[in-house]
Amino acid sequence: MRLDEPPIVTEHTIEVDGKPLAYTVTTGTLPLLDAFGEPQASVFYMAYTIPPKDPAKPRPLTFSFNGGPGSCSVWLHLGALGPRRVKLLEDGGMPAPPFELVDNPETWLDHTDLVFIDPVGTGYSRAATEELNEKYWGIQGDIDSIGEFIRLYLTRNERWNAPLFLVGESYGTTRAAGLSGHLIDRGIAFNGILLVSSILQFQTLRFTPSNDLPYVLYLPTYTATAWYHGKLEKALQKDLRKTLKEAEAWAEEVYAPALLRGDRLSDTERQTIARDLARYTGLSETYTLQANLRIEIMRFCKELLREENQTVGRFDSRYKGIGGDTLKERPDFDPSGSATRPAYTAMINHYMRTELGYQTDEPYHVFGPIKNWDWGSAANGHPDTSESLRLAFAKNSHMQLFVASGYYDLATPYYATEHTLAHMGLDPVFREQITVEEYEAGHMMYVEVSSLKKLKKDVAAFLKKATKR
Repeated sequence: MRLDEPPIVTEHTIEVDGKPLAYTVTTGTLPLLDAFGEPQASVFYMAYTIPPKDPAKPRPLTFSFNGGPGSCSVWLHLGALGPRRVKLLEDGGMPAPPFELVDNPETWLDHTDLVFIDPVGTGYSRAATEELNEKYWGIQGDIDSIGEFIRLYLTRNERWNAPLFLVGESYGTTRAAGLSGHLIDRGIAFNGILLVSSILQFQTLRFTPSNDLPYVLYLPTYTATAWYHGKLEKALQKDLRKTLKEAEAWAEEVYAPALLRGDRLSDTERQTIARDLARYTGLSETYTLQANLRIEIMRFCKELLREENQTVGRFDSRYKGIGGDTLKERPDFDPSGSATRPAYTAMINHYMRTELGYQTDEPYHVFGPIKNWDWGSAANGHPDTSESLRLAFAKNSHMQLFVASGYYDLATPYYATEHTLAHMGLDPVFREQITVEEYEAGHMMYVEVSSLKKLKKDVAAFLKKATKR
């Protein structure tokens, strides 16, 4: 474990909007200490900064992390936010190796300084002992440790007076929502929270017995996926957004009440729901009946293209994979995950050693060896950090929220995010402070070039709004 060593500092330049943008990258670790000053862990980070034009007006500062739990920060870092990004195919597919890093003119760096954080057990972040991992591998321990990192970074870099933002992706949105409430009670208020592919309320996506909510909230993403692969009837294939609105209305007004009735549905009612469910999912009516009107995500990924012996991705259902054993109920792997992980893993290792000068023989854990994550009081139920986000709004009435979702994301469906936002119990006064944007891509919507550009444009407008006094 590297503990509080001097950071590595390098200087770079990129062209953004036809103009050179000079920036500094600081790569290193910060220590986490116990109440007696004893080292407990070190947290690895990469910070991108630009001197402010006016010292009296500090630049905004954004802390960024990904999800898992157990993922490092590489995806947002080298996919969307940072000035360098992994070069993929135009639609986000994996190119032939060897892989390549290219300049990213869609970086957020021209609008905000960026700090990418690897939680303990990911990247180069390490606990001092194996036993101490338990302290950090859980909802509250994770929030506590990242919160302490943020406090220490602000202190050491004299950034307490900067406009502050958090951006998280996937489980990183769970963390960001939790941090928003945790840190406001410690005197750290954020101008804005940015959630990319959100999961705040886990009841919306856990297919557990007697929990019918995910079947309803996944339905529009099943529809989008079937639309993309040409599996819907002709009338539904014309206009994606119009079709999704129709599917959303059916899910909310017809499907949800039907599932609520359970076995009390008549045979005629069950047949009608099965027919319509087949219509909006691209599956057969026989299959929807056999599934008891409830289509679990991995079964859908396997079933939609079964006749072609192909499966669709979970993180991005535009991707297709070889089906393998056609009798299986679940895919052998996620083709959208395997399309991105090799390139990102290779390029983050190459980038840090060659361009940033950070030399170590330790493995950089893209996905850390995290075991037995502590879900707290919700271990056998449904974790929820949306209440923490609601309290952050109540205690910091100036805070803005940006939410980005992909239509083809089967890991954190966009309609589930809309459901969570609508059930937070927010005071109506805060509704105008929430910006929701949706993209014709998947979980990592930024791997698709047009969505990457739209995300940059949307975020630039949000940052401007959130820092306006």
